[in-house]
Amino acid sequence: MTQYSIKDIPVGSFFSQPIYLDEMFILATPETPFAEEMLSSLDQWSFKEVYSAGEPKHGAFAQNADIAKAAGELFAGNAPDQDGLIKQADEFYWLFQKYTEDLFTQTGESLELNAEAVTENVKTVYLVMQKHRRLLLLVQQNHEPKEDENYQAAHAVKSMILSLMMGFTLKLSEDRMVELGTAALLHEIGMTKLPQRLYLTKWNLTPDERKTILTHPILGYKLLKSFEFPPPVCLCALEHHERENSAGYPQKLPADKISLYSKIIAVACSYEALTSNRPYKKAKDKHSGIMDMLKNEGKQYDDTILRALVLSLSVYPIGLYVLLSNGKKAQVMDVDPENPRFPVVRILGMTTKDGKKVIVPTSAQLSIVRPLTKEEIY
Repeated sequence: MTQYSIKDIPVGSFFSQPIYLDEMFILATPETPFAEEMLSSLDQWSFKEVYSAGEPKHGAFAQNADIAKAAGELFAGNAPDQDGLIKQADEFYWLFQKYTEDLFTQTGESLELNAEAVTENVKTVYLVMQKHRRLLLLVQQNHEPKEDENYQAAHAVKSMILSLMMGFTLKLSEDRMVELGTAALLHEIGMTKLPQRLYLTKWNLTPDERKTILTHPILGYKLLKSFEFPPPVCLCALEHHERENSAGYPQKLPADKISLYSKIIAVACSYEALTSNRPYKKAKDKHSGIMDMLKNEGKQYDDTILRALVLSLSVYPIGLYVLLSNGKKAQVMDVDPENPRFPVVRILGMTTKDGKKVIVPTSAQLSIVRPLTKEEIY
């Protein structure tokens, strides 16, 4: 075995073989990330070295200590006001998207993927969403990739959050929620094995290029299976383009053969794609995106999952800027699950006597007239 100095082991790194304190005592199993607490405890007890027959690995495949720290700050509730809480949520979201960008980049360049570490990071998002799910929906609109950037990481994170939102509405258990979140984050991982020019181009693809793109579900399934992700997670990479009317791909499955997670992710990633900019199209506003999904043209999506989407986001999704019936401009801040047509809004440019922002529920008397365009917001 090789000796490694504690001070040289970065937080979040892991080893490919068990780590020992001495010849007999196992400190950690393979691919268990070195958390900051573990390293601090070892130093406190005057352990200076550990031993392993494996090799240390670092980077995006380890459990991310910065993500855990940002989550802890959100849970602590030390923000002075709502704006401070939004700022903390924004930082947490940014760190997770950066982690996902690194994950996709390094997966594309190598054949490494730490299933345990990815799952732990997704579990952190799930725990944050238990308390602050509306905040993450609000801040995600600030994380659009630039036109010339790879949008896959942003799509993965937003699809994961949307899938988890629907999972809460469907009252899935914690274990299933973490599994669903992991599947949603990695559903397009097969794209990392294709040339970026195929999905970043503004031009029409040739028939052969289109056939190549259609292989990404199979590539993703094989990739996740090779790294021993749970079968339901692997299956979502394969099935997320299947449709209720059997018009999907790659297997043209009928509705009763498509897994529940895949049905959820199909709705989440379709809505996300509709409402985000792509190199080849402009985004629709979130209200129009919801209405397009509800049309369910060709009966592509499961009606129960579509209902969960609407109950999770409302007809006017969180973050949307809208014009009210009193002529005021507002931003949607929260959802009323009992009445998706009347969300809670913050009226722009108005404060109370003590300087707080004016946040009110909409109703039949104070209703939303329409979404605002970007040019109308300010």
